[in-house]
Amino acid sequence: MPADRTELVERYLRGETDVVEPRDAASVVLLRDGATGLDVYLLRRRPTMAFAAGMHVYPGGSVDARDREAAEHWIGPPPAEWAKAFSCDVELATALVAAAVRETFEESGVLLASHQDGTLVTDTTGEDWERDRLALIDGALALSDFLKARSLLLRADLLSSWAHWVTPEWQTRRFDTRFFLAALPAGQRTRDVGGEADQVTWLPVTEAFRGFRDGSLTMMNATASTLRDLTAHPDVASAMAESRRIRPILGRPVLTDGRLDYVYDEDDGPAPLSELVEPFAAADADAGDDT
Repeated sequence: MPADRTELVERYLRGETDVVEPRDAASVVLLRDGATGLDVYLLRRRPTMAFAAGMHVYPGGSVDARDREAAEHWIGPPPAEWAKAFSCDVELATALVAAAVRETFEESGVLLASHQDGTLVTDTTGEDWERDRLALIDGALALSDFLKARSLLLRADLLSSWAHWVTPEWQTRRFDTRFFLAALPAGQRTRDVGGEADQVTWLPVTEAFRGFRDGSLTMMNATASTLRDLTAHPDVASAMAESRRIRPILGRPVLTDGRLDYVYDEDDGPAPLSELVEPFAAADADAGDDT
């Protein structure tokens, strides 16, 4: 760990820092069936970003207050079901699902939506789609207004709940992030939309996790943990069908004889974070956004 981060951790352990309230966020693990198994979409964040610089992440970002309005344009499991899955209130659950759909479109060009007759949106590469995507990024357009103007419906049934990670308390930028899985809709394709990422790629899940382990792909704990678990699935259908017990994972630093380790709270007490991820991962939660 860099010296400046070590100092932050030590100050936190001495009780000398104020803990920042984490921002609610959503992150989407976009999947497709590839030639050799399950593929995952990854973005590499620009090295100049204030949060997770240079890290490989999934599309995602902070909840916008206006995301809560998206329930009026909705198909699939109702907000109450998502609230149960993520142990939160219905209003926040609505915003998390909406943020997942919005951020996926903003950061990959993939839109998890359908027309009023139920047919899925296909090609979103036209100039008019691009204008709307940029307006969503700038905050000039709310997701609900975007859906209404185009007579579209948010497809909550194209998502599945996966995990819940919280940035450690010693960090100065913190996110309370719920992770979703989503399959790449037929007829759509991802594209390099720039912005916070300087590189995007599709990789087999096994190759991406191998890259993390050998150090060729830098990732945060949440990203690596998800990849590790997905290596057990041969295809998208299998991954999307997995029923998971979701609980918040908050890594707490423990300094012993000059060695820094992390633990998280399990039902039977503290457990080492290395049970969830390899010990070489960076100890951050992946929100995919620094705003």
